[in-house]
Order: sequence, then structure tokens, then C-alpha cells
Amino acid sequence: MEGIEKITAKLEQDAQAEIGRLMAEADQKIQAIRANAAAQAQQEANEIVEKGRMAASERLERLSSASQMERRKLELAAKQEVLGEAFALALEKLCTLPEKDYIDLLTKLALEASSSGKEQLIFSQKDRNTVGKQVVMAVNDALIKERAPSLPPEVTKSRVGTLMDKLVHNTTAIVTGAGLTLSEQTRDIRGGFIMVDGDVEINCAFETLVRLQREGMEKKVADTLFQS
Repeated sequence: MEGIEKITAKLEQDAQAEIGRLMAEADQKIQAIRANAAAQAQQEANEIVEKGRMAASERLERLSSASQMERRKLELAAKQEVLGEAFALALEKLCTLPEKDYIDLLTKLALEASSSGKEQLIFSQKDRNTVGKQVVMAVNDALIKERAPSLPPEVTKSRVGTLMDKLVHNTTAIVTGAGLTLSEQTRDIRGGFIMVDGDVEINCAFETLVRLQREGMEKKVADTLFQS
């Protein structure tokens, strides 16, 4: 019996030792798993944080870029508005010149635009009633003077000389056919005129001239207005 008890005790002791060893190994494995899990969790957390940081940075960059673009759009719109006001003021000044200056300007434009000297001038209803005839007469006088021979000043000083000078100019007008006419038509324009020669129209309306000038001068004017 004593031998059996010793064997049993030995088996129990060995079993306890094996259980202890297995538990120690299990505990080590559990600790390793925990450590690996913690490391993995920390790595994933770091990756999530980094991805979030990158996403936030990219979003901030996009928002900043969009903000800068919007600012440039607003600046451009403001500059365009100021330019528009500047050219609108120029148009207004042209249309409200004193009558003499207005007639002189229209006469100069018509002389530059005329090629045959036989064109028709179409004005707005207002200008046709107020300055149309005066412009046509001034242009025709200038055309005749360009084409008529000049009499010596000593001749034109006398009354007879004046009559002779007038006769020369009238004769030149008949021979050369110099003579713009005032059209019965009117156009819906603010100022200036439309010159018509058969099927050809030359648009000398102030709105058109200012628009063309703006297209050609806009950059220069913008540089002047918005120079840093």
C-alpha cells in the first residue's frame, strides 16, 4: 500500500508540475497575444490618425485652393465692374459734349470714315433734329476745301474775291460730286452716326467706338487702375 501511495503521489506531483508548466506556457502565449494585439491596435490607430491627418490636410488644401480661386474671381469681377464704369463714363462724356465740340468731333469722324464723299449719315432721332444738318454741312465744306484750288489770300480779301472763292468751291462740289447727305432714317444709338454707302455701313456709333476702344485698351487701362 505504501508503494501505491508513493506512486500515486508521484503521479499527482508530476501532473501538478505539468499543469503548472502548461499554465505558464498558456500565460506566456496570452501575454504575447496581448502584446501583439496592443501593438497591432496601436499600429492601426496610428494609421487611422495618419490617414485622418492626411485627409484633413488634403481637405484644407482643397478649401484653401477654392478660397483663393473664389477670391480671384471676386477681384476680377470687381476690376471688370470698375473698368465698365470707367468706359461707361467715357461714353457718357462723349454723348454730353458741348454742342460745338460735339459737332466738331462728329465732323472729324465723318471725314476719316468717308471714302467717296457721297455717303449718307444716319443719326439718332435726337441728333438728327439738333446737329445732323450742321455736321453734314461741315463735312461737305471740309471735303470741298480739300479738293478745291486755293485762291491767294490777297484775292479773297475783297468782296469780289470772296464771291470768286465761293464760286470755285461750288464748282468743285459739282464737278467732284462731294456731298454727304442727311439720311431720313434714324437709329437707336446714343451718339455718333452710321455712315451708309450703298450696301456698306460704317458703324461710328459712340457705343461701338467705346466698345472697340475697350477691347484694345482694356489691359492698359487695367494696369493703370490696378497697378500695385
